Order: sequence, then structure tokens, then C-alpha cells
Amino acid sequence: MDKSKGMLEAEISKALTHWEKSYLGRGSISVKSDILQDMVIVTLHRILTPAEYSLCSNKEGKLSVKRNRNSLVESGQEDLKEIILTITKQEVVSFHTDISTTTGERVMIFKLSSDLENKLA
Repeated sequence: MDKSKGMLEAEISKALTHWEKSYLGRGSISVKSDILQDMVIVTLHRILTPAEYSLCSNKEGKLSVKRNRNSLVESGQEDLKEIILTITKQEVVSFHTDISTTTGERVMIFKLSSDLENKLA
């Protein structure tokens, strides 16, 4: 592979920010991607709207925001897997995501078909 680990991580962050803005209508404040063994771990900061933060003041609101946001991302997961495949040349075996309604942070984990970090070493 001709790109460094850092270059791939930056490219993934940029592509996921673009995906967020085009698919969800708005993006996070910052995105950090890390390639770790056979995973790409992406952390998206401050993704909730002010209205969503207000909803999160009680348990029912938190569950509603979490459910809605996760449904939106899950509905676009084929696009996300394609982005990772295009950048890393690795097939995504599984995709996991969750959001913190306290910090407004989302974590995405893409499990790859092989150890990409080792290939880049």
C-alpha cells in the first residue's frame, strides 16, 4: 500500500465528515479516525443539535435521540462500508456504532477483513 497510516486516517475522517454533511444534513465539529489492527475506529465529536441536547434532559428523551440517530446512521451503513473499502482497499466485515447523549460524541467501529495496521507497518 502506498499511503501511510496517518494519511489513510486523515482521508477516512475527511470522507466521513463529507458523508455526514451530505447524508445527514450536518456534520460533527471534529472527527478522528484510528486504524487499529483489523479495525477502523472513528470518533465524531459534538454531533447533536441544540434541540437534541434539550431532549436529552430526561431518560425518555435520551433514548429517543439515541434511537433516531442510530437509525439514521444504520440506514446509511452501506455507503459507509463503501467509503472504508474505497479508502483502505479492505472489506468491512461488520459495523458497530453508538452515541453518547451526554457528550454528543459518536463512535463508529469498522471491523475489516484483515489486519490493515500490520499491512501498513
